Amino acid sequence: MTAHVTSPNDQLASRKLAAQFNRSCFCLTLKRDEMADAIRDAVGDPAFFEAHVKSRPHLFSNVPVFLPLADRLAMFDIIQSIEAAAHTSTYRDEVLSWAPPESRRDFGPEGVFMGYDFHLGTGPPRLIEINTNAGGAFLNAFSARAQLACCDAVEPFLKNQPPDTFDGDDVLMFEAEWGKQHGSGRPTRIAIVDEAPDGQYLYPEFVLAKRLLQGAGIDAVICDPAALSFENGRLYLGERMIDMVYNRLVDFALSEPRHAALGETYQQDAVVVTPNPHIHALLRTSAI
Repeated sequence: MTAHVTSPNDQLASRKLAAQFNRSCFCLTLKRDEMADAIRDAVGDPAFFEAHVKSRPHLFSNVPVFLPLADRLAMFDIIQSIEAAAHTSTYRDEVLSWAPPESRRDFGPEGVFMGYDFHLGTGPPRLIEINTNAGGAFLNAFSARAQLACCDAVEPFLKNQPPDTFDGDDVLMFEAEWGKQHGSGRPTRIAIVDEAPDGQYLYPEFVLAKRLLQGAGIDAVICDPAALSFENGRLYLGERMIDMVYNRLVDFALSEPRHAALGETYQQDAVVVTPNPHIHALLRTSAI
């Protein structure tokens, strides 16, 4: 683990600069028309943006929020510390001794799109939650691609952005989760699972995730867990076999009766679930 060390004076200067921008810079930076066209193209449906994104007005912000470098580095240090502690045998043994039984087996995956939720103020960032099934990454990727330098002060921040590698990194992340459980290969079909998914506020990103995976040659479906069945030792959606689940449920142990098929398949090591009950038990507990 590498700690990021900055002097107290540098930290103070960084926070003062960010606070100044956040107080005074309210110019619009999001090019909504450009983003809307990009989402329509990605989904392949001209009416999708109006039906599922425009009707959710709080999915995107028009104005920027400036993050002090000192806070960014501090957040990385906190995350590294938590994950290092969660991998020690003493911590794992203690947590798993009282965690739900469904979470005690470790099949290898560490969870896609792990989220660490921080509150920012005048002092160092404060971790308020570890969100093992965090949402918003796919939407944020489209927002980041449609940012406008609306004033001279903002322009340097946009010019210095790293290259956009989200799509490729996203696919690699799912393939890595598969490899941690199976060693090689890649999933054939991924189910994006949540209850009544088309009624979820973040349903638009389910569709974006589906299209991105399909574009990479991985079949993807969106479904309610009640539509899944456990047959002949495998997980099915109708007649289609599912070998990986992108889990967006809040039943983190997969213990509720209506999730029985998914839970049983997971316990039988017959499907890769990410994020899964094991990683939720380890990391959610560490925030308490």
